[in-house]
Amino acid sequence: MEFYSAHPTCQETIATTAANHKVAHTTSGVSSWLAPVAYLLGRHVLLPSFFGHIQITGQENMPSTGPIILAPTHRSRWDALLVPYAAIACRAKKDLRFMVTSSECTGLQGWFVRRLGGFPIDPKRPAISTLRHGVELLEQKKTLVIFPEGGIYRDGEVHPLKPGIARLALSAEASQPDLGIKILPISINYSQPYPNWGTDVMIHIAPPIKVADYSNGCVKQNAKRLTADLAKALQQLSHQETEITNPTFVEMPNS
Repeated sequence: MEFYSAHPTCQETIATTAANHKVAHTTSGVSSWLAPVAYLLGRHVLLPSFFGHIQITGQENMPSTGPIILAPTHRSRWDALLVPYAAIACRAKKDLRFMVTSSECTGLQGWFVRRLGGFPIDPKRPAISTLRHGVELLEQKKTLVIFPEGGIYRDGEVHPLKPGIARLALSAEASQPDLGIKILPISINYSQPYPNWGTDVMIHIAPPIKVADYSNGCVKQNAKRLTADLAKALQQLSHQETEITNPTFVEMPNS
């Protein structure tokens, strides 16, 4: 998802646009009753009923506090349920917020998405208000989910990442001293390109990337370097053996 132009920083773009135009404010929220019910049913009913085994490695890499961007590969619409499944136990009482395409926020699906922390972005014409909201969420030490490839790819390969995630993270990190944003690379792989009943799922979580390590010097070059390091981490995760023997995984048998 190409969030904004290559030259100005996100913060600069937001400030300039706000000075010249009245910018609508994007919001997101999590329903106090729907989210707990959805997570409970998803974790204990829907996911274990549909999938064969869900194996997770690297949950110890998930920070329990502070602002985090979860950056998963995108292989299926099921990813939006599996990311919370892998993260919610480690981020107790930390509601996830999702930056999703505008098409996913329409109709009945959109009703649920809006109430489970989702907010829309138009990948072709991203609104400044959406970018500003992403920065605000990180400033509030929320957990933000962004799929850095921008779309669903079923060939198992990591596709070129969109630069917006790095620029958004750097802009938010620059907005507050010692904010401490971390980007967590997550690889999601299915035993079948189009998941159906009984499909196995492998989720690998890498150690977090500290955004502050990319805060010195040219913003444009820092964003390129951060994007490249995130891509490298995702590629390394995706090339791990699908048959996991590491004893630190969480396995959920079909029942």
